[in-house]
Amino acid sequence: MSQAQGAVSLSSLYAELNKHGQNQDFERALKIANKILQDYPTEVEAFQCKVVCLINLEKFQDALSAINKEKALHSHVRFEKAYCEYRLNRTEEAVSTLRAGGDNLDNRCKELLAQVLYRLEEYQECYDLYRDLIKNSEDEFDEERQTNLAAVLASLQLWNAQNVEAPAFSEGTYELCYNQACYLIGQGEYKAAEQKLRQAEAMCKESLSDDGDIPEEELDEELAIIRVQLGYLLQQQGRVAEANVLYNTVMKSKPSDVGLMAVLSNNLVAINKDQNVFDSKKKMKVATGSNLKHKLSAIQRRDIDINQCLLYMYTNQADQCHQLAKQLQKQFPDIETPVLIEAAQFARDKQLTEAIDLLTAYTGSRKADLISLPLAVCQLHLQMGSICKACDALKTLGEFQYKPGVVSTLVTLYMSQEDTEGAMQVLARAVDWTRKNQPQSDALQTLLRVNTSFMLKYRDPKSAIQLLEELRKKNPKDPKVLAQLISAYSKIDPGKAQQVSRDLPSVEETAASVDVEALEAAFSSLGPKYMKKAQKTEPSPGPAGDQATLLQKKNKKKKKTKLPKNYNPDVTPDPERWLPRRERSYYRGKRKDKKKDIGKGSQGATTANMDALDASKTPQGGSDPNSPRPGTATTPQGPRQSKPAQAQKKKKKKGGKGR
Repeated sequence: MSQAQGAVSLSSLYAELNKHGQNQDFERALKIANKILQDYPTEVEAFQCKVVCLINLEKFQDALSAINKEKALHSHVRFEKAYCEYRLNRTEEAVSTLRAGGDNLDNRCKELLAQVLYRLEEYQECYDLYRDLIKNSEDEFDEERQTNLAAVLASLQLWNAQNVEAPAFSEGTYELCYNQACYLIGQGEYKAAEQKLRQAEAMCKESLSDDGDIPEEELDEELAIIRVQLGYLLQQQGRVAEANVLYNTVMKSKPSDVGLMAVLSNNLVAINKDQNVFDSKKKMKVATGSNLKHKLSAIQRRDIDINQCLLYMYTNQADQCHQLAKQLQKQFPDIETPVLIEAAQFARDKQLTEAIDLLTAYTGSRKADLISLPLAVCQLHLQMGSICKACDALKTLGEFQYKPGVVSTLVTLYMSQEDTEGAMQVLARAVDWTRKNQPQSDALQTLLRVNTSFMLKYRDPKSAIQLLEELRKKNPKDPKVLAQLISAYSKIDPGKAQQVSRDLPSVEETAASVDVEALEAAFSSLGPKYMKKAQKTEPSPGPAGDQATLLQKKNKKKKKTKLPKNYNPDVTPDPERWLPRRERSYYRGKRKDKKKDIGKGSQGATTANMDALDASKTPQGGSDPNSPRPGTATTPQGPRQSKPAQAQKKKKKKGGKGR
């Protein structure tokens, strides 16, 4: 073949390849590219077309194998190789391939690198790349880049807790509106996020309806992610019933996104808690599938595993709970939730000592101050009845032990053990720490007042006077502080108490602010027990009516008091006369001359023939003539069973049959 014929043949093959490419007939285009490479192995354009055809046919492994065979052409297909690795979930290899070309990357390589970094959860570098792309590119994909940038910002706020100020985005698409709502959720602005999500739902319905009549299943598929996010938002606000309705609506539509189904199932398990565990087991199987590794973030997978561990605890699967909890402790050593779950499982198994040892060991290995673990240790000690150890656990809370709530708990625990000295030390340390670190806070005033009241109650007026003088400097006219100060001084220095009493407000000043009507209303609200009963009197027409009333009262005769027989007014009555005879102090029991065989049996019982019923007292010479003969049966009749002979006879009715 001459050179001219070869050039004509190659150009015709490229023309045919271009034709199939424009028609998106990638199978035929692949055949033409292979034919060109067979005759012209060094044709770079044909090799690139071959790789692109394999990618469009979703034969990523074949495309990657073809690229690896032609190592000399790697520099020409770096983007295609990285894309194949990205689609095969080889994200680390994709990053290495893209960065092998240095910093001089074109826009498409930067966009692919940003996608790979987002999957690797390198959100900060991904954010910088998108900012650079939006700044230095102008094409029809600018809106998509802004949507991706909003997603990166939301991830930074949700997963990394980095407060990055979001640029002003336009609300052109429902995807962009949805990502802005996720960003607001990360900032904790739930009301604004709810409005954005409902706006995104309306925009999605409107945009899809503009495209024509689409099936309801496709509409539900697009709305599923918005509804699940809205359900999570409602669940975070405590509106669990509304969230449950949304979740079940999405569950009935059966969306194809396995990652979304995993999140939805996990949220339903969180709603169930320790109830409906059989349904939670089914949902947890969906949330822990093997194909979710690249569909969920690391924090989402961690939360699902924690819920799985809790479900093991609620279903009394102790071995699985301990195993998964230890695994989570190794994977996520910075969070204490797995340790708390394992300790809770020990507590459910009545192994309180093991739970305390576990929590104490973990707390000792941490440098940061933890709150939940010492509180859990305190609760376990209280269950065991170790009050002093519970107090020691609360004292390991660092600066939180000086909060009013913890101080109140410590004082209560010490006073339950009648340890007044320990309670006073707790209050004194709390006052000293608050005076040093928060001198202008309201907590200091509260602690000072409580401490002075405690000291006055338990007879330590000298220490109370020092604190009261400090309170007096803050508010010299506080009558309560002045009253306590006078009470304290009166015990050690009456003269000083007299001097301080001069600063008390006068009676007129005190009474000026008193509402008499409110006091009377408060007194009347105490009830009829404290109110004087009013006597009902009918109005009399005049003086004549009053005289008639007086005469009627005089004419009323008093009833004579009934006195007992043989009453002697000179003898003091017996103070125990109202008690039964047996309960009186001078009762001595039965008389000795009474017969012992008289009992308190049932009516008709008798002991007259008890000896006759005793077989051991039967005469040896013969049998008792009254004893029954063999083969006969007699029934002794008691007083109630014996009836007159006439009463036993029944008259037959005329014309009837006897029954």
